[in-house]
Amino acid sequence: MADQTTWGRGSRFLLTAAAFVVVVAGMREAAAFIVPFLLAIFIAIICAPAVFWLTRRGLPPFAAVLTVILGIFGIELLLGAFVGTSIDTFVDNLPTYQERLKEETTALLALLARFGIDLPRQQFLDFIDPGAAMRLVASMLTGFGGILTNMFLILITVIFMLLEAASFPAKLRAAFSNADAPSGHLTRVAQSIKRYLAMKTLVSLGTGVTVTIWVALLGVDFPILWGLLAFLLNYVPNIGSIIAALPAVLLAFIQFGGLRALIVAAGYILINIVFGNLIEPKVMGRGLGLSTLVVFLSLVFWGWILGPVGMLLSVPLTMTVKIALESGPDTRWIAVLLGEEPREAIEPEGKARKKAGSFHR
Repeated sequence: MADQTTWGRGSRFLLTAAAFVVVVAGMREAAAFIVPFLLAIFIAIICAPAVFWLTRRGLPPFAAVLTVILGIFGIELLLGAFVGTSIDTFVDNLPTYQERLKEETTALLALLARFGIDLPRQQFLDFIDPGAAMRLVASMLTGFGGILTNMFLILITVIFMLLEAASFPAKLRAAFSNADAPSGHLTRVAQSIKRYLAMKTLVSLGTGVTVTIWVALLGVDFPILWGLLAFLLNYVPNIGSIIAALPAVLLAFIQFGGLRALIVAAGYILINIVFGNLIEPKVMGRGLGLSTLVVFLSLVFWGWILGPVGMLLSVPLTMTVKIALESGPDTRWIAVLLGEEPREAIEPEGKARKKAGSFHR
């Protein structure tokens, strides 16, 4: 009997793993279709509170959706005007920047050699390639520019999603009218995802605007581009802020030298401390964290499946999966493994130390 139970569990595990592999392979093949659809979902979730707010103010649903869509369209035009040219110029100048980086790195190695620190030039460049960060950012920005070309299809999809958003809870209640209905569960998941994305977007917007002002004051080229990159990569905690800072710091190093690059880096560190460690926990709370390992693996996983845009969407997608998993008793353990270290694992140790201290006193 025990062998049959073990075999049954093993069969379910193998079946689940096989289904997972098939789904991942299908998503990778259909990435060109999935990426615009996922962007439309996230844009609709972020814009839904504005639509509901306008509706409560007496505006008809279609007029509220149209107002929000016109706002999105205006933002897209601004991005296309200011960012599109910057992306093209940055990509065109990328070989020049990489060559300048090699020259500056060679000069730095020569300076270190004068102080007795002799490093092999070619091995150092092979091990630490400064141009790799530039190439990574260029590929991400090129992917983002490609998404802007599909923005019309994305906006049409967002319009229909927002028009259906108001009636969706009523449809769930009508479809699942019995006591075991999952409508309440789905509503809680949707509310958690909507709150997370809305708050994260506000914090990311503040981060992007502050970075734009900072690098513009320091005279670094393409300040709007680096602010946009900081806004997008702020959805990727820990790792995203490092990736967003590297190209601006390297460009400042190329333009002005090491001192200005250090000032730019210090500004990035201060901005991320203020927004990431002070503002964001107060706005969002600490219950939706992911471990650093999961953040890195999700960046690699979603980037492999969906391309550069998948790297930008990696943490929101993983957070959506985590929120959905922690809402059910059978899958909550997976959400715990994806999250940060629970406080219950830390508090008993602290309490034990306090008790030990009071005992010695």
